[in-house]
Amino acid sequence: MRSHYCGQLNETLVDQTVTLCGWVHRRRDHGGVIFLDMRDRDGIAQVVVDPDTAEAFATADRARSEFVLRVSGRVRLRPEGTQNPKMPTGLIEVLAKDVEVLNTAATPPFQLDEHGKVGEEVRLKHRYIDLRRPEMIEKLRLRSRISHHVRAFLEGQGFLDIETPILTRATPEGARDYLVPSRTHPGSFFALPQSPQLFKQLLMVAGFDRYYQIAKCFRDEDLRADRQPEFTQIDIEASFVEEEDIMGVTETMIRELFQDVLDVELPEFPRMTWADAMDRYGSDKPDLRIPLMLVDVDDLMKQVDFQVFSGPANAADGRVAALKVPGGASMSRKVIDDYTKFVGIYGAKGLAWIKVNERAKGLEGLQSPIVKFMENVIEELLDRIGAEDGDIVFFGADKTNVVNEALGALRVKLGEDLNLYTRDWAPLWVVDFPMFEADDNGRLSPLHHPFTSPSCSPDELKANPAAALSRAYDMVLNGTELGGGSIRIHDQQMQSTVFEILGIGEEEAREKFGFLLDALHYGAPPHGGLAFGLDRLVMLMAGARTIREVIAFPKTQSAACLMTDAPGEVSGDQLRELNIRLRQKAKVEGQE
Repeated sequence: MRSHYCGQLNETLVDQTVTLCGWVHRRRDHGGVIFLDMRDRDGIAQVVVDPDTAEAFATADRARSEFVLRVSGRVRLRPEGTQNPKMPTGLIEVLAKDVEVLNTAATPPFQLDEHGKVGEEVRLKHRYIDLRRPEMIEKLRLRSRISHHVRAFLEGQGFLDIETPILTRATPEGARDYLVPSRTHPGSFFALPQSPQLFKQLLMVAGFDRYYQIAKCFRDEDLRADRQPEFTQIDIEASFVEEEDIMGVTETMIRELFQDVLDVELPEFPRMTWADAMDRYGSDKPDLRIPLMLVDVDDLMKQVDFQVFSGPANAADGRVAALKVPGGASMSRKVIDDYTKFVGIYGAKGLAWIKVNERAKGLEGLQSPIVKFMENVIEELLDRIGAEDGDIVFFGADKTNVVNEALGALRVKLGEDLNLYTRDWAPLWVVDFPMFEADDNGRLSPLHHPFTSPSCSPDELKANPAAALSRAYDMVLNGTELGGGSIRIHDQQMQSTVFEILGIGEEEAREKFGFLLDALHYGAPPHGGLAFGLDRLVMLMAGARTIREVIAFPKTQSAACLMTDAPGEVSGDQLRELNIRLRQKAKVEGQE
């Protein structure tokens, strides 16, 4: 029905007849001449309809915003003074000969160029309208280019694209499963995969050697800006590899992706241990664009006459750390109070601070309600922190995980609020993760998943599991975990040892992972891999703030689809087929 897309028109087509199909972006009537800005997925072209073509003029006169049109006409240069060099098609226009209305449109719920004035809920409710915006089209076009590049790169490296099942069985991988009741097996459930983890390991056992998949994954967990209940992974696995092999090929893939798609040459990918990342930045995905760092001051605070500091400093699971903000002494008390409320989100009970006005004046040059408690250590404290005149120093004192989360989040917020970024892109590898993490009751759980290989023998792992490191690695970019992976357990004895430490007995292990344990008996090769979050990758490359902006039909923070009203109720007949009965909530004497 068309000869060209609107965005393809340029001065090389002058005097040629073209046919365009698209939507009316704007309609303007200038003294009897009608101007239509026609839009399709490639861009916008200006169409001029004058009264000399009576039938076309009459049709254009009744066209309104978002009508679907088919226009034929001659390409010509725009008159001098009316050209728009900021538009790709701004040097030309189409003088219409024929205008056909293919479909009318009701008044849209919001104008595309005024989307910022409406809430996200309205845009998600009418996502098919929101996706017509050139900005959204560009983001999804970018997503397509990224997927294409990834496939081409991995195919060139000998990886095979192999699909794995969506309906599988529930296995513990760190988040809640989405369950699907089985009609043919009453009382039994499938689970949607949190990742293709077990299947890609089985593909390695089967001898496919190099596998990849752009896979849909599902996790029933609390949402945030970079999470969705269904998301997309670039899943990669290979046999006969070690950490350096996987890290090398995936770093090359990301470097070439940024170079080819964004014309960006990423800087060096430094290596940082998990312990150093937590110690310096309070996070295992530090944003290295922000020059602020945490400084340990536990040893200085053990003897101060201030229980808020000395208590955590002397506790086995406590930490006292400082965060210096250059030039921050000009912060008002209201701003400091706002930051105090902010760290409270992460469990901090408060936010101590010292303003360094004039160090040369000693205590008189410092402004803080806590200075009087640390006169004997204040100079050594300020020297260690590197505090200078005009700085402010914030302190966190609590359990180590609370201090890390609170000051780590404050560091990122300060970077945003004060625009402290020193560069556009800051990639790194985080390595040497702990094998396990302990809850408040001392129970161990895998920091990643129970199939990650430790960097020690089974006997060493048994002897001191809390101190064991894993052969895991994460790629981080600008404070976002782009992807994570590990060398997997390929030995049945090691896998059984890990299950034993996690409190997974032989019977439970057979029930949940019997197929994997069986496979490890039949010549499983050493193997490992890495999975990238495609949504997060596109979000960063598009400069978007949330992954909802780069997913065609995303869910809300409450895991709902406003456009389709999903999830929704189902009929009684469907429930009976699945042998499911819903428990009705009844209020009895004020209680449910």
